[in-house]
Amino acid sequence: MKKILPLLFLAACLGCAKERHPIDLWLTDPKANVLFQKQTEPQEVTDSELTLTVDSETIFQPIDGFGFTLSQGSAKHLLGMGEKPRAALLEELFGKKEDNIRISYLRLSVAASDLNEFPFSYDDLEDSLATDPELLQFSLSHDTLDVIPVLKQILKINPDIKLMASPWSPPAWMKDNKDTRGGSLLEEFEPNYACYLVKYLREMEALGITIDALTIQNEPLHPGNNPSLLMLPEQQARFIGLHLGPAFEDAGIKTKIVVYDHNADRPDYPITVLKDTLANPFIDGSAFHLYGGEIDALTEVHQAFPDKNIYFTEQWIGAPGDLEGDLPWHIKNLIIGATRNWAKTVLEWNLTSNPSLTPHTDRGGCDRCLGAVTIDGDSVVRNPAYYIIAHASKFVDPGSVRVDSNMLEGLENVAFVRPDRKKVLIALNNSDRVRSFKIKDKEKIYDAQLNPGAVGTWVW
Repeated sequence: MKKILPLLFLAACLGCAKERHPIDLWLTDPKANVLFQKQTEPQEVTDSELTLTVDSETIFQPIDGFGFTLSQGSAKHLLGMGEKPRAALLEELFGKKEDNIRISYLRLSVAASDLNEFPFSYDDLEDSLATDPELLQFSLSHDTLDVIPVLKQILKINPDIKLMASPWSPPAWMKDNKDTRGGSLLEEFEPNYACYLVKYLREMEALGITIDALTIQNEPLHPGNNPSLLMLPEQQARFIGLHLGPAFEDAGIKTKIVVYDHNADRPDYPITVLKDTLANPFIDGSAFHLYGGEIDALTEVHQAFPDKNIYFTEQWIGAPGDLEGDLPWHIKNLIIGATRNWAKTVLEWNLTSNPSLTPHTDRGGCDRCLGAVTIDGDSVVRNPAYYIIAHASKFVDPGSVRVDSNMLEGLENVAFVRPDRKKVLIALNNSDRVRSFKIKDKEKIYDAQLNPGAVGTWVW
């Protein structure tokens, strides 16, 4: 008998060794230093007693995509590369060829996020007591120097990529504390802020950049960031129902309105907003992070409002990164957990970083946020988030649907059917021993095996 190599995989028809169905496996096994590699030399697994059944007839939510946030810092790192190395990296990240990881969704900040060099809005005034209700000073300003040029390069590679935008703060003159950090939007300026967001969407559209979805406020219960805003659910509901929704309607804007965009520990927040009868008709769904709470809170919101969509929009990885720890946590909770709890997207926080983890704002900006890749001149290092997202983005195309699959002890998993009818299974061995199992799809049965902490994506 040949020696069994526990990292590898054989696609074989059970009880019919001569008859084989084609299946591919891409594997990440940090302890064995296997980093998102296609397995080309399968070995037979003989001790599998567990069966993981994929039921493609039981369909759940459609998938919009997997990806990252393109911050101003990310754009600056990319623009600091030589033209050819940058083009090669962007092709690897966003291209649709065999060698690419095929990122299909990006989140943008409306004006500055905390990974900018300094906070700004699109309508800043030198006089702290001045206001600009007609938005005469509105300008995409700093974004034209970095985010927009990089975004145009990405759109040339993948014109179908979906974009979500999220504001960190309105202009300071609209806020009760007249500061970029914290404070609340003054009710008297809610109509003006709605016009501000409409103006942003229109000006981006004029540049050939279509924003598919807009969250109302990044982390509305975290006013300690810079920039940031405290926006309680009652105000968010009022703002959408009385101002933003009607403004979108009047302007003919089709961008989806998404509420909350914060941690899973407060499902009551989006539920409160969605219960508002004026706001509800304008709302597409709710967005979540997982710095607090449990991922199954997304299902609680889905069950309360099953006609509204669910998005997972942000999770950071702290520098220097630990693939052995980061990979299983993020695969279990986000790639598998969020999608099994109705999320149409899974986005990690920040596309790139540099060795010094700059830029970031003072007074609250993230100084430990590790990008999917670290860029140092023309050198590129792929970090844990790269592999986490790649296990889904490379194979689960937009328009795929999540389908049913049974959970096995120690084998977290999620399955999809793509528009081309191919099946995708992502599984994590979350136990402390090697797990052998069978993948069953109707009459097809395949043998599979994963080491502890390893992640596999199977496509057939």
